[in-house]
Amino acid sequence: MRVAVLAASFLGLVFDGVELGLMPLASLSVSKSLLGASFTPTLGGDWFARFTAALMLGAAIGGVALGNLGDRIGRTRAMGYSILFYSVFAALGAYVETQEQMLVLRFLVGLGVGGMWPNGMALVAECWPAAAKPVVSGVMMAGLNTGILLLSQLARVWPVTPDSWQWIFRLSGVPALLGIIVLLWLPESPKWLASREEAKRPAPPVSELFAPELLRTTLASILIASIPLVGAWAASKWMIPWSDKIAGAANADYKAATQGWWAFGAAFGSFFGSQLASWIGRRRSYLLISIGATSLTVAMFQLTAPLQSGFHLIVFLQGFVATLFFGWLALYLPELFPTRVRASGSGLAYNFGRFATAGGVLAAGALFTALGGDYPKVGTICAMIYALGIFAIWLVKEPDAETLR
Repeated sequence: MRVAVLAASFLGLVFDGVELGLMPLASLSVSKSLLGASFTPTLGGDWFARFTAALMLGAAIGGVALGNLGDRIGRTRAMGYSILFYSVFAALGAYVETQEQMLVLRFLVGLGVGGMWPNGMALVAECWPAAAKPVVSGVMMAGLNTGILLLSQLARVWPVTPDSWQWIFRLSGVPALLGIIVLLWLPESPKWLASREEAKRPAPPVSELFAPELLRTTLASILIASIPLVGAWAASKWMIPWSDKIAGAANADYKAATQGWWAFGAAFGSFFGSQLASWIGRRRSYLLISIGATSLTVAMFQLTAPLQSGFHLIVFLQGFVATLFFGWLALYLPELFPTRVRASGSGLAYNFGRFATAGGVLAAGALFTALGGDYPKVGTICAMIYALGIFAIWLVKEPDAETLR
């Protein structure tokens, strides 16, 4: 059972990663195709920000709503519904005729993307023993970036261009088969079943997370989850459309190579983040990651550029260090909340950061326009978001030795 749960949850996050990596690769091509003669590079960057914000807003709402659904009807069923949501609506993107239609679909895809994380993480956390949790959490978070990496490699073989972009959306509908398998055959969390039997009452509402005994935990979790999420989408991801702008005309697959190098580093980083937190402590590791992510993001935008020899090396290192946060969060967030509200609590914390991310990305898009489409400047300014983690981590406490209560 444990292996089946881990495999299904890992694959769910792999395909989650495909959805997260899709628009950074396809956004400019979609905009060029749908906007036609009215397209400009600055307008393309603005639409990239809008598509990202729509996905993050949907993920924030989906993470809270579907996380709470997992506490009510079970982790497995909520995870299956989440996979179906992001697969079906992503596939419909191949048939849009306007930017506005794509914007609505990215929001709907986000609902499923957001719901996958809390339910998958809670299911795995409750099915594996405490001694295995750092490794298992790392494997799970590596799934997201493995999906981004796989997508980037496909796009290197079949480049995403203004004349050929629909295929990538059709492909993203394939994980619907996994959603059906999860709903029909994957076993439910025994801890969740026991807690429901023991409680003899409906699952607690989300408002319980703001009751006095959990309020500090909830607010601290939201804060430390928001910083890496906003940093990733408002700062780091500008490197991909930047690569497309600089190299796309002569080298259509360069943006995919850029995303591939980032995802390659990120797959390792998201795995080792939980190990680092386990080895040197939650607070110290978060502090060091914050310093490293700030430094490398600034270096990526100021010390190198697309097509320069050192660019992809910096991209790889930035991907590795900045995604250590997410392996860290995978270990830390579920252990903070009791079983009865674990999916709701970790989902709220992780996905409230996506509300902040939606606002941050829109602000970054406005900054991008104000700066005349200057990718290095907007990336460097937004990299300061990571620096907030240096101070924020001192507001939270190191967890007790007993992890999952």
